Amino acid sequence: MNHLLTLVVFLPLVGALLGLLIPREEEGLARALGLATSTVTFVASLGLLAGFDAQTAGFQLETNVPWADTVGIRYHIGIDGISLWLVLLTTFLTPITLLSATHAVSKKVREFVISMLLLETGMLGTFVALDLFLFYVFWELMLIPMYFIIGIWGGDRRVYASIKFVIYTMVGSLLMLVAIVYLYAKYHEVSGTWSFDYTDISRLVVSTPAQFLCFLAFGLAFAIKVPLWPLHTWLPDAHVEAPTAGSVILAGVLLKFGTYGFLRFAIPFFPYAAWILGPFIAVAAVVGVIYGSLVAYAQTDVKKLIAYSSVAHLAVVMLGLFAWNERAIHGALYVMLAHGLYSGGLFLAAGVIYERRHTRRMEEFGGLWARMPVYGAFFMIIVLASVGLPGLVGFVGEFLVLSGTYDAYPRWVAAGLPQFFPHAKVFAGLATTGVILGAVYMLWMFQKVMFGPLQSPRNRDLPDLSFREKVVFVPMVVMIFWMGLYPTPFLRRMDAAVSQVLTEHKRKFDESIKVGLGAPSLLPPSAAPPGVPAPAPTPAPAPTPTHAQAQPQPPGVGTP
Repeated sequence: MNHLLTLVVFLPLVGALLGLLIPREEEGLARALGLATSTVTFVASLGLLAGFDAQTAGFQLETNVPWADTVGIRYHIGIDGISLWLVLLTTFLTPITLLSATHAVSKKVREFVISMLLLETGMLGTFVALDLFLFYVFWELMLIPMYFIIGIWGGDRRVYASIKFVIYTMVGSLLMLVAIVYLYAKYHEVSGTWSFDYTDISRLVVSTPAQFLCFLAFGLAFAIKVPLWPLHTWLPDAHVEAPTAGSVILAGVLLKFGTYGFLRFAIPFFPYAAWILGPFIAVAAVVGVIYGSLVAYAQTDVKKLIAYSSVAHLAVVMLGLFAWNERAIHGALYVMLAHGLYSGGLFLAAGVIYERRHTRRMEEFGGLWARMPVYGAFFMIIVLASVGLPGLVGFVGEFLVLSGTYDAYPRWVAAGLPQFFPHAKVFAGLATTGVILGAVYMLWMFQKVMFGPLQSPRNRDLPDLSFREKVVFVPMVVMIFWMGLYPTPFLRRMDAAVSQVLTEHKRKFDESIKVGLGAPSLLPPSAAPPGVPAPAPTPAPAPTPTHAQAQPQPPGVGTP
């Protein structure tokens, strides 16, 4: 049993408990504790990378012990190539975020640090939980500290934004809980044992109507978190009202739980329903790309523009996931990581000028490069990463998603799968407009803030970045270049997990067709259990049946 993963997950919680012992007036000590705890957590998480075998499929560094074993609840955690980099992204951003908040958060500092550390434990636990009950506990744990971060340290409309955030998230979460309990009961019905374990539930194949309802329950929770159009309306309010630190974590990590949930749970658990609803989700993703980009261009508030850009970028991820082939899924995962870096960097950059001027309206600025050239250079690199400039982090994932979507049809045929949505090339072309529009609104915003005449007298004496602020931006920019210029180490560690997910999805999809409207069944254990290399997906000898065939036969592959 490996305890390193448990250490990484719960180190921030230990720091939060120690924070309760610090007198409220000792703000410097509280900040130091938060920064030290999150930094140690990041260093410890590097041990996960060192101990991770890129050639191994399945989950690694697992801990699996009874928690409430009589009812099938276990403390089961582990990582694979899908969750590894998301865990490291979380531990990387948290100390940067806390350091950035040194001057931005000046009231209830101890409570702020405790909230951030509790949030980190919740986020890490959600990424590594392999028991559905444990997953739900960590999923809900994330909600509480973020509610307080927005509601206490946010802007003038912070209460409205925090309540809206909670209502949206809770509605989806409760429906997901109902679906989890349903799967728990069905597993007992088939196997005679009670279990919430991921490896057990992932073998359960329920009837196609049940898959449809469960996918809707899981999918609503995840789509709200993405957020996928038209469920995105909570996000701009939350971003605008949250403090800079809250916006960085919200965009950099929290939004990824939606896309992670689709890839880890919704699509693999309910492959037939994912195929049925795939066209609708692909349409929502393309609309989100274009809508998010156009609305971002209409904004005058820097933070709100960045918020709507997140709607567009995460919609690209959703399109990549439902293109459901190896290249597109690699790209979707890479965009998730890239977005964590450049969206976090953009919010940090917006926070710098807000701390100096207490406004985020673009018309209040202009000509800042003359006064803040170092800030301008960092800001420019992050903006260019956001628009997908080759050589920076944003390009790699978007290229893989768009090319994987464009080429999805022959990949579906080779894997023996029906098409997830028709006219994949058209969807890829429409999504590509998001790249063009992204360059338009991001460069337009940068030009209005940084160039032109220095009109406002209040901008003439703005100081450039302090040493602390440079320390905040440097690691972000280093990773933006590293992941843009040399993506191989990151993609290689995803390979085995992505191949395994695709293989198991095909196996479960075929079994779903056999089950149809009948009683649930259990798949036999995987041919590649955790700890052995994953097989590549096996090409089918012939295309699947056509759409004209009656349910529950799988509709076949249509025209490209």
